[in-house]
Amino acid sequence: MVNLISIIILGIYLVGIWKFVSGYNNTNFSRQLPTKLILALLWPALLVMNPSYRQNFTKALKGRN
Repeated sequence: MVNLISIIILGIYLVGIWKFVSGYNNTNFSRQLPTKLILALLWPALLVMNPSYRQNFTKALKGRN
């Protein structure tokens, strides 16, 4: 059961990274690769703690400016 929950959480995390990176050009963030990687990997914490990141994350997911 614990393995199944871990796999589901990892899947959600990876899908979040993929969706964010796919729509990254719709955000206001710098286009540099290190910035993109850091923001993609830290998305769960930033989504909870940073309203500006939350807006840009939504833009990335919805594909709008």
